[in-house]
Amino acid sequence: MAQPDQATAKQKIRKNILSLRKQLPSEIKAAHDAAILERLLQMPEYRNAETLLGYMNFGSEFSSENWAAQVLEDGKRLVLPRVNHHTNMLDLYLVDDLENQIEQGLWGIREPVVERAKRLNAINEVEFALLPGLAFSRNGARLGYGGGFYDKLLAGAGRSRPVLAVAAYGLQVVEEIPQEKADVGVEWIITEGETISCRSRDKF
Repeated sequence: MAQPDQATAKQKIRKNILSLRKQLPSEIKAAHDAAILERLLQMPEYRNAETLLGYMNFGSEFSSENWAAQVLEDGKRLVLPRVNHHTNMLDLYLVDDLENQIEQGLWGIREPVVERAKRLNAINEVEFALLPGLAFSRNGARLGYGGGFYDKLLAGAGRSRPVLAVAAYGLQVVEEIPQEKADVGVEWIITEGETISCRSRDKF
């Protein structure tokens, strides 16, 4: 559990980055989204993966829905998360129709429709995961929205977990993020201007 000073520091970073991200002009955001998508698709880790975990963007996030659509167009298997309100965990579902298999769920985030999508048994079936988040540091630290859903999802995967990547605007890359033992680091940060290798699989 985060210490009071750590929690305060994290909330300060969240508030600052969220404000900056919301201020990004729409035309610049669209250009950044296109550049990030191109970098993602060029990654060998993406090209070599058959089963990929993504998410449906909301608010001022990177337009991950375009990436998800490209995953399907490339003939790969797309996995999307849904919040399970009984377990407070993420359940994973295979989706091959973004129009008919997803619906608006918790916090307005689009999620798979349970009755229309096939449940994935384990995160270990995923080879490449694109995670959401608010802020990231070059050592692979990831700051999410505070629910800890992805940390819990990945906790039991061990070394067989997928390659972990995040797509972010350059303004979301910060110098340092307070980390706790349960926090899961990422290996790649993809921005509009660079692809950052964090080599963080064993760090957190």
